[in-house]
Amino acid sequence: LVATDAIGMGLNLDVDHVAFSALTKFDGRRMRPLAPNELAQIAGRAGRGFKSGTFGVTGDAPPLEDGVARAIMDHSFTPQNKINWRNPSLQFGSIDRLINTLEMSPDHERLFKAREADDLRVLKSLGQDAEIMARCTDGPSVKLLWDVCRIPDFRGISHAEHASLLETIFIYLHQRGSIPDEWIARQIQRIDRTDGDIDALSKRLAFIRTWTYVTQRKGWTIDESHWRDEARVVEDRLSDALHERLTQRFVDRRTSVLLRRLGQKEAMVAEVNETGEVTVEGEFVGKLDGFRFRQDKGAGVAEDKTIKTASLQALAPQFHLRADRFYNAPDTEIDFTEQGGLMWGSSAVGKLVAGPDPLRPGIEVFVDDVAGPEVAQKVQRRLQHFIDRKIAALFEPLVALSKDEALTGLARGFAFRMVENFGILPRTDIADDVKALDQDARGALRKHGIRFGQFTIFMQALLKPAPTRLRLVLWSLSKGLQEFPESPPPGLVTIPVDASAPAGADTMSGYRNAGTRAIRIDMLERLADMLRSEDSRGGFEAKPDMLSITGMTLEQFAALMEGLGYKAEKSERTKVKAVDAVIPHDGAKMEADKGADADTPVMDVAAEQSAGGIIADPAPAEPADVVPETADIIDEGIAPILSETAETPEVSDHIPDTAAGENPQGTAPDASIAGAETEVFYVFTWGRPARANQNARRGGGDRPQGKGKPGPRGKKGGQRGDKGDKTGNKSQNFSARPPKAEKPIDPDNPFAAALMGLKTK
Repeated sequence: LVATDAIGMGLNLDVDHVAFSALTKFDGRRMRPLAPNELAQIAGRAGRGFKSGTFGVTGDAPPLEDGVARAIMDHSFTPQNKINWRNPSLQFGSIDRLINTLEMSPDHERLFKAREADDLRVLKSLGQDAEIMARCTDGPSVKLLWDVCRIPDFRGISHAEHASLLETIFIYLHQRGSIPDEWIARQIQRIDRTDGDIDALSKRLAFIRTWTYVTQRKGWTIDESHWRDEARVVEDRLSDALHERLTQRFVDRRTSVLLRRLGQKEAMVAEVNETGEVTVEGEFVGKLDGFRFRQDKGAGVAEDKTIKTASLQALAPQFHLRADRFYNAPDTEIDFTEQGGLMWGSSAVGKLVAGPDPLRPGIEVFVDDVAGPEVAQKVQRRLQHFIDRKIAALFEPLVALSKDEALTGLARGFAFRMVENFGILPRTDIADDVKALDQDARGALRKHGIRFGQFTIFMQALLKPAPTRLRLVLWSLSKGLQEFPESPPPGLVTIPVDASAPAGADTMSGYRNAGTRAIRIDMLERLADMLRSEDSRGGFEAKPDMLSITGMTLEQFAALMEGLGYKAEKSERTKVKAVDAVIPHDGAKMEADKGADADTPVMDVAAEQSAGGIIADPAPAEPADVVPETADIIDEGIAPILSETAETPEVSDHIPDTAAGENPQGTAPDASIAGAETEVFYVFTWGRPARANQNARRGGGDRPQGKGKPGPRGKKGGQRGDKGDKTGNKSQNFSARPPKAEKPIDPDNPFAAALMGLKTK
């Protein structure tokens, strides 16, 4: 029995030993050491039943001094030479006179004035209330007030709360002569509950004792015998409930059963149900989680060691049975977590640790020592078989690459780098190694599924969700990380960038960080293939296919491109709507006898825009040689011919004024009524500075003829005319290339007849 002075109720039990968990107590005002006589009173509970007992301390309390222990055993204590005293001769002429007589000091040396009691404090508080002072104008009223103030503060809530209750009782008694039945019934009914823990029952027991005291006073209630019985019944009920809770806490039946069985030196029967709950001799003792025993948290400190000893002794054969069942379990019942844990169903049975080979991690098992080394080894072997088969299945291309004896020289070294990095390598990290590989070596590596991308060298088969999840775990183990990055959700082309992730986590996840979002590396290579055909030096706009493969809006795509090293310039322009038919300027019709074949196709503005052409400014400073709608869709062989036939209606040098109410060529008839709409567009250029030998010529109205750089591996091409030069000069807009030397007309051209007709005019 662990004895403390916190509970004001004793247990009269047959106790062999009392152990003090503390040698101090709170006396209502301060923490103070227990006196020897107080320690003797607590220690005397040992053997109170039928036999003698012993006493001592727990590990939480300091050892008892020899003198104190001897005094307790001999029942020899320091005699009391002084006692508390308070004046018994009270005067009730007024409240102040009563207080003065209570505060008188003794006149004997062995008597000393007691500290201010609760009844005097309440009297002083109520004596300052105006209503109480008005009622206490005679001796009987003051005497009644003093009797009410002497009600003990069993509840111990606060001085103000206690004074308020006593004020209510005094007013009822002074005004009505007794306490109303309905009021006292409500007070007792609120306390009459036996649910809750030890603290809740102790508080209710203190509350009912206040009303037990009140009902014992003669004349304070109308039906004295009834209310005395009611209060006593509730107090007894609460006292029994508290005694039961104390017994359950300090004298547990489960502990008694297990101790008795341990003392009999007999094997105990343990059972484990499907949910892992463990019972020993029919008593619930805890739960078996995998191969570790989780003891019942409801056990107290005193019984904790007993339960654990009995449980592990009974569970020894259960561990072997459980290990055999685990060893024969299929791989589908075992899995790994993203933090490297190894699970058997919902139970953790081990974890992955770094091994000598990136593709062969080690195993640390979670097995209690009492299970024995044989069980631990069996669990370790089963988990090692599981993870080896999982790696062989998910990383089959990588395992085949590591075992290919046909790879020699640089190709074999490159294969080792790929295996070491789990099948994904940023190209910038091995740029020199890639350049050193000849075509035969690259071909041999490509047979294993290796793709040499512009940004990443990777194996396409290892980008699936399952290999990615395992790759992140193995990579985190090799890096010695404490917290592993989680694998991205499957099926997403782009994901938000995790700023807290360790360096290289994006690559191992199968993504590449680009600004605030990361793009999947295989989709990035598809995007790079599209960008190679663009004029990245002169500038280009995003195509619908680019937005489609990334699943982004134009603004998100612009941020992604900036993260890849491009510059994105945002602009606005008049939105041109697609029409079914083109209306020539002044309503003139295009006739076959004006020099064009009837089968010559006419391309509207929307079609021209989707073909990648440049839309000219609707109000250029000077007239263009050709109309903007046909500037970028005519073949270079046709441009010199059309430039010489400016007198035809289709090739007018006059740009219509849309404000004058005319329909511009190539627009819908109701465009002027609907009003012009604007749209946002971005022009992308490669963000890295050009090398000295690639500076383009600038000046006049000529299109720059320098070599374009569509990216890290761009094709050659002219720049767009709407970009400014590096000297800070304002850029100009151009709608057509300058005239070139006349080329012979290709006789195989389907428009050869029409072109010959124009040339002869």
